Amino acid sequence: MKLNDKVIIITGASSGIGKSLAIECAKRGAIVVLAARQYVTLCVITQDIERRYQTKALAIQCDVTKEDDCSSLIKQTLATFGKIDVLINNAGISMRALFKDVDLKVLKSLMDVNFWGTVFCTKYALPEIIKTQGSIVGVSSIAGYKGLPGRAGYSASKFAMNGFLDSLRVENLKTGVHVLTACPGFTASNIRNTALNQDGLEQKESTLEEDKMMSSDKVATIIVDGIENRSRTLIMTTQGKLTVLLSKLLPAFLDKMVYNVFAKEKNPLIR
Repeated sequence: MKLNDKVIIITGASSGIGKSLAIECAKRGAIVVLAARQYVTLCVITQDIERRYQTKALAIQCDVTKEDDCSSLIKQTLATFGKIDVLINNAGISMRALFKDVDLKVLKSLMDVNFWGTVFCTKYALPEIIKTQGSIVGVSSIAGYKGLPGRAGYSASKFAMNGFLDSLRVENLKTGVHVLTACPGFTASNIRNTALNQDGLEQKESTLEEDKMMSSDKVATIIVDGIENRSRTLIMTTQGKLTVLLSKLLPAFLDKMVYNVFAKEKNPLIR
């Protein structure tokens, strides 16, 4: 599926992978709808996209934890462009705290954004995507295949997203709807800076080596290629592919490997 003149909604589009996705789709001639809470930032991005790539772009303020906002996002897109070809569920937050220490409101916040945000947007977009035989994309994570220490809520939300998308894929085998689960490895973005600590506050720093990670632009290119090729699942790094394989073949060995990796992060939660 070529993206020229396709209407693509991207949640969490004000920064990181979401912003890169909007730019990559626009480069390929798509009409992009950018959704996030930061409306002013979205307006700046959409203006730049329209100027640089000579395509249409629309900014819509949307908090994906609010069902009414997600419904309104779909309605505004249809009122403006008359159709929806692709929904990219990218909005997401992370966390960093051991489960024994964390306030449970943190896990609820992660589920509200990462899982329920995907469910709400997909619920209202699906009838239109069935009409266009388009694509529904979830930007998940390797944490949706392997639970990570200090990220219990994040892993839980991504496992839930993966299961939801799997079910959706099977339900739509005969409708022509394409469902893509995209799982980047660690990506250089602000998601770790905005990750919630045990009290639900942003930690304001990354504890991992950002310079050794994939760029958000590279991730966006892989995902948009996957949409055009109607791929099923994208595991984007060698480390990620190894993690998925070992989780099936040698799960106890993988537990130890993951423990050792996270014991080496800055200010480790486990030792």
